[in-house]
Parts: sequence; structure tokens; C-alpha cells
Amino acid sequence: MSDLLERLRERGWRLTSQRRVVAEVLDGEHVHLTADEVHARAAERLPEISRATVYNTLGELVTLGEVIEVSTDGRAKRYDPNAHHPHQHLVCTGCGAIRDVHPLGNPLADLPADQRFGFAVSGAEVTYRGLCPACAG
Repeated sequence: MSDLLERLRERGWRLTSQRRVVAEVLDGEHVHLTADEVHARAAERLPEISRATVYNTLGELVTLGEVIEVSTDGRAKRYDPNAHHPHQHLVCTGCGAIRDVHPLGNPLADLPADQRFGFAVSGAEVTYRGLCPACAG
């Protein structure tokens, strides 16, 4: 069983066949699919699943904090099931590929006190950009 499915079961989230297939599609490392990609893959497993059901399920998963919505450079939103493990993203400026990365250090600690302007900072999103090997080659 996938990590996401296990977390949803533990929460008591009702796992209909449609919700289950969306969670299964989101399983894996470095998964950052668009809603349309989730729908296409879900429809391979469950042909009757509607686009609206996929969008609604993704919205619920984001609201629950089980999936992170990732936006990069105006491209379509992507959905990352790696919501419970702190990480940053590495994005290819050519093809848009996204990889999870775990740099050392704490981005919150890198923000000097005089640059916080009184904010109670609770999080930071760092996105590294460059060309993947396929696009650079």
C-alpha cells in the first residue's frame, strides 16, 4: 500500500474507488503530476472516473495537507504527495521536470532577523532552477 493511501486510511478518509485510484496515481518518489496527468493515469485504471472527480479529490487532499500544490513559472499546478517530509524543488527551465531535493541547512535560519520585518515566519519555499541533463545535452 502506498504511503499516501496509508495516511488517508489512518485519518479515516472514506476511500471510494475514485479516491483510491487518484491516491494510487500520486504514489511514488518525485511525483509532481498536473491534474490532467492524474486524470489520464486514473482513467487508465478506472475508465469512468471524471475530470471533476479528480479535481475535487486533489482539492480535498490539498485541504487535508496530504498533498502539496506546486506552482512553477506560470505552468500548470502540480501535485506533490511528499507533504510530510520537508523538501525543496529543483525545476528544469527547459522541459519543466521537477525533482524533490533535500539540501542541508534550514532556509528559515538563513533569513536574517532584520529582514523578517516583524513577521512570525513559519515556512519557506525554495525552488532551484536549471536545465536537466536531457535539456542541457
